[in-house]
Amino acid sequence: MEQEYDIIVLGTGLKECILSGLMTLSGKKVLHIDKNPYYGGESASISPLEELYKKFKTPGPPKSMGRGKEWNVDLIPKFFLSTGESLLFVSSCLADCFDINEHALIFGCCVFAGQMVKILLHTEVTRYLDFKVVEGSYVYKGGKVHKVPASEKDADASDLMGMFDKRRFKKLLLFALNFDIRNPRTHHDVDPHKTTTRELFHRYDLGLDVIEFIGHAIALHNSESYLDRPCVETISRIRLYCDSLSCRNTSPYLYPLYGLGEIPQGFARLNAEHGGTFLLNRAVDEIVMDSGKVKAVKSEGKLFHCKQLICDPSYVPNRVRKVGRVVRAICLLNHPVKHTHDTSSCQIIIPQTQLNRKSDIYISVVSFAHNVASDGMYIATVSTTAETSNPEKEVQPGLELLEPIVHKFVSVSNLLVPNEDGKKSQIFVSRSYDGTNHFETECEDIKDMYQRLTGTELSFIGVFLSVDQ
Repeated sequence: MEQEYDIIVLGTGLKECILSGLMTLSGKKVLHIDKNPYYGGESASISPLEELYKKFKTPGPPKSMGRGKEWNVDLIPKFFLSTGESLLFVSSCLADCFDINEHALIFGCCVFAGQMVKILLHTEVTRYLDFKVVEGSYVYKGGKVHKVPASEKDADASDLMGMFDKRRFKKLLLFALNFDIRNPRTHHDVDPHKTTTRELFHRYDLGLDVIEFIGHAIALHNSESYLDRPCVETISRIRLYCDSLSCRNTSPYLYPLYGLGEIPQGFARLNAEHGGTFLLNRAVDEIVMDSGKVKAVKSEGKLFHCKQLICDPSYVPNRVRKVGRVVRAICLLNHPVKHTHDTSSCQIIIPQTQLNRKSDIYISVVSFAHNVASDGMYIATVSTTAETSNPEKEVQPGLELLEPIVHKFVSVSNLLVPNEDGKKSQIFVSRSYDGTNHFETECEDIKDMYQRLTGTELSFIGVFLSVDQ
């Protein structure tokens, strides 16, 4: 085995695998090491089901849960935002939507595509993956679950708004969908870089309830700070959400068949094709420094030299700091979630103001339809940023929506961030996964790390993925 590498990557979490793949594609010689015998790290998929019970030191599972090998439980489930108007991304989605041969198309990446979708297309890892549309997108208001409206038809049928609010909402929606940053005629006297989102909403005379679901369930902001930032960001987020619905009018989200664990394995295959090396179940003894800069990684007595190092926080506890905690409750169900029209998969967002909190609560639901559970079984995960000394109590409003629950597994993890940007030490550390259940915030971390690693921005302009016809 070669001992000299451009980059060594420690950990096979999703972000580490994506960055490893990007570096390999750019011609770098990459060595990837993981102390675990499996891919995924903190964001691994657990299979068979017996391993989940072992991990949480709980007896089981009961025979009623079906065969253990039929389960793939993601420890940190997150959905993908796609766009259906100009990004026909997933073969299974297209087959469902248009009843056509899924291999008879060429897929392209457009400016409004979800960031994770752009990354997957850019690396062509989609060759190794199959996806399925998530069937519903819901928001919690006044103790009830409501479908998120993102079209004029949805708005007319929605019980989230009164008649006058519906009209105002549809006007804002029309403005966002017609908005073109390059064409001032579509701005309607709004300066997208100076007008705040709060001012934009006031311009359309939107009520607080409407602002709440637009900001948190459509634009997917996770705090109220967006209201005082330039409105161009929120307009783009609304446009992305709405464009994503044009493929199938159920939700803008996608999820991989067999769970998120398929993605790190897909990147491992990509790396192998381009000369990358993977070492699983391998202890890391030491990160060797020279004059404050990374020089090598010592693993099981062997020294592997490198110019740069990428890793998750668990490998460098002295280089990260705690900025919060995230609580997650994985719930196994034998029924669809109530008031979601018996969907086999969905997202539910409980906006922070509904419960007088500072953070939204997220619920992701997948099932046998995504090949992650036995027939008729569901996996629902409730997550949020912990704000008190009793995190499990904080997710109780989400758990109540899922009752009855067959079994519940609760974890509380620290939210860790790097102490420095890595430019001096050439050690680039990823952030811990946050409490959201979509990838948009994690993609910002990937893009930021890529820029610090290479000195250039991660660009997807002109990316196309050809599918064998």
